[in-house]
Amino acid sequence: MFNKNIKLVLAGLITVWSVYEFTQGNIMNGISILLLAGIFVLFYFKNEFILLAFLQLRKQNFPAAQKWLGYIKNPETALITKQQGYYNYLHGIMLSQTNITQAEKFLRKAVKLGLSMDHDLAMAKLQLAGIAMTKRRKREATNLMAEAKKLDKHGMLKEQMQMMKQQMKKI
Repeated sequence: MFNKNIKLVLAGLITVWSVYEFTQGNIMNGISILLLAGIFVLFYFKNEFILLAFLQLRKQNFPAAQKWLGYIKNPETALITKQQGYYNYLHGIMLSQTNITQAEKFLRKAVKLGLSMDHDLAMAKLQLAGIAMTKRRKREATNLMAEAKKLDKHGMLKEQMQMMKQQMKKI
């Protein structure tokens, strides 16, 4: 929607407007306007298009998720670092269905930029391990699987890891 810095400027201007409403004695207007400023601060830290893409991805609607991500024209200026990581993570997951080489590029960039949740990072490393396994790079795949296992503290990816270990025995 807006550049990340524009969101902060808008939040600041709306906060000034809220303070003005408080000084005029319109307390309810001030509170409501302050909540509006909070929305812009929230969207600074959680990009609205990435949230909508995650929602579509959860429904297994890949074309719609791709459409929402397409609205982010220049991720380096529009997103903070963690959001750039998730932007690349989502692209990597979607491209892993069709183009493994491109998916690997996006997933590596996502891991480099960082993801805020450990299970997302574990999933990205597990995807990278699968890609390395399909490209016959067994050592790299085992290292990535070990890193993913360390990051998967709740055992959510345990079945996928077991399946990949079975497939690695065939290589």
